[in-house]
Amino acid sequence: MTDLTDGTVVSFEGTTTFGYSEWDGPLISFSGTDITIQGATGHLIDMGGDQWWDGEGSNGGVTKPKGFYAHDLTDSVIQDINIKNTPIQCFSINGASNLKVIDITIDNTAGDGEKGGHNTDAFDIGSSTGVYISGANVKNQDDCVAINSGTDISFTGGSCSGGHGLSIGSVGGRSDNDGTIAIQLEEIIVANGTAVANVYFADTTVSDSANGVRIKTISGATGSVKNITYSSITLSGITDYGIVIEQDYENGSPTGTPTDGVPITDVTLDGITGTVGSDASPYYILCASCSDWTVSGVSVTGGKASSDCTGEPSGVALC
Repeated sequence: MTDLTDGTVVSFEGTTTFGYSEWDGPLISFSGTDITIQGATGHLIDMGGDQWWDGEGSNGGVTKPKGFYAHDLTDSVIQDINIKNTPIQCFSINGASNLKVIDITIDNTAGDGEKGGHNTDAFDIGSSTGVYISGANVKNQDDCVAINSGTDISFTGGSCSGGHGLSIGSVGGRSDNDGTIAIQLEEIIVANGTAVANVYFADTTVSDSANGVRIKTISGATGSVKNITYSSITLSGITDYGIVIEQDYENGSPTGTPTDGVPITDVTLDGITGTVGSDASPYYILCASCSDWTVSGVSVTGGKASSDCTGEPSGVALC
């Protein structure tokens, strides 16, 4: 349902299901201006991920379809949608402008396990201006949100469980290479002269996930990350890091040596509280160019302190 007539309203009723085919998807796609996409009481979109799950996600195995393309939507609303069992990534939001995403539930708990769901990001956002996600309830095996590029993006009043938390990334190979970011949860990845601007995450819980707050920039890349705010974030059951900010990402794994091509500046960490598991670390900072951070009301306990922190900005002593 692309290039819809301005003002179109689309309602999902009953249960929507999909047959099996090895292809890239998407299973659902919308574009247009002043579009309302909504779910009626009692509806369900069952994407049938169990037909494709093999523990490899988009990294291998059978070709799996992406779930829901919200591309080139302007002045539009997606609300009250219930989705379960995404084969891989669920929402792809790209080229959007002034898009409200309200009260979305994504439940992939059936995909937990070694041969289950993988790369099941709930919301992937790129090249968009004005994306406002509120009241999302996500249970998955990867990023709750992954912001690749764009400006004026928020995620508020949400809950994330089972995955990797709230992320920006991975980012790279785009022309939008400078900006301001206000972020309040999991991951920022900026690469190849790219930046994300004016992103705000608040009043959100992250439970039983790999990380809580995470900022990650690509080794050797250029760009900027600045004016970042993490506020009112509650963590529990974190298995890797409560707060991790590192400038050494490369090919899916850290190098251990940070680079300074993507400065991380003007960061505010405010009201981040909770616990990590016994094998996790509350904080891990690995910076080559980080400055002007403000930290207040941060208390992440449990686990063991990391011995590898380096480059914390002046006045910051999380590690």
